[in-house]
Amino acid sequence: MSTETVTRLSRAQMAWRAAQDIADGTYANLGIGIPEQVAQFVPEGRQVTYHTENGVLGFGERPPQGEEDYDLVNAGKKPVTLLPGASFFHHADSFAMIRGGHIDVAILGAFQVAPNGDLANWRAGDDAVPAVGGAMDLVVGAKSVWVITSHVTRTGEHKLIERCTYPLTGVGVVSRIFTDVAVIHVQDGRFVLKEMVPGMTVERLQEMTGAPLATEGKIGTLCPPAVG
Repeated sequence: MSTETVTRLSRAQMAWRAAQDIADGTYANLGIGIPEQVAQFVPEGRQVTYHTENGVLGFGERPPQGEEDYDLVNAGKKPVTLLPGASFFHHADSFAMIRGGHIDVAILGAFQVAPNGDLANWRAGDDAVPAVGGAMDLVVGAKSVWVITSHVTRTGEHKLIERCTYPLTGVGVVSRIFTDVAVIHVQDGRFVLKEMVPGMTVERLQEMTGAPLATEGKIGTLCPPAVG
């Protein structure tokens, strides 16, 4: 089956899906890019406290257009709002929270993820991200590391692969992956398929994945609402 028959999730829908898995009472750090959007989609009735490396704890949704305060930004330099009880602190204190194991989950982007949980989310070269930033601290310090990424590159290259070839951000750290066509857990050195978009088949998804996909029980339907 061709992927043309499949509707891929938008960036906002990928963030929405990841947000649904964040438990009540979680302290979460959101990486630059798609993960930043997760803060827009906290499920009703849950309290999630968002932390950012540049020194804010307890930020909320992005401000309405025209009401941005660029002295109040996240690590990606995107304007944020504050929730009641929010606090500011020194950069070093922010990393002390990370290294001290006080962040429950870090949600990051990725160039490559391997079934053993290895993560590569930066690289050197002419078109490279200039630095790894705080990701290396986050993948070691956070209790769980999740990834949001497109399933393949713009040119169709695998991003979920048997072994990362880019510089590693962390070894054996990723436990959950949210892509534009599937939700995959990393368990016991395997990619375990949990959900996929309507119209997708396991066989076609396997072709889009550079390592074996395991299945256990019923595979859910990945069908987020229209969000933006």
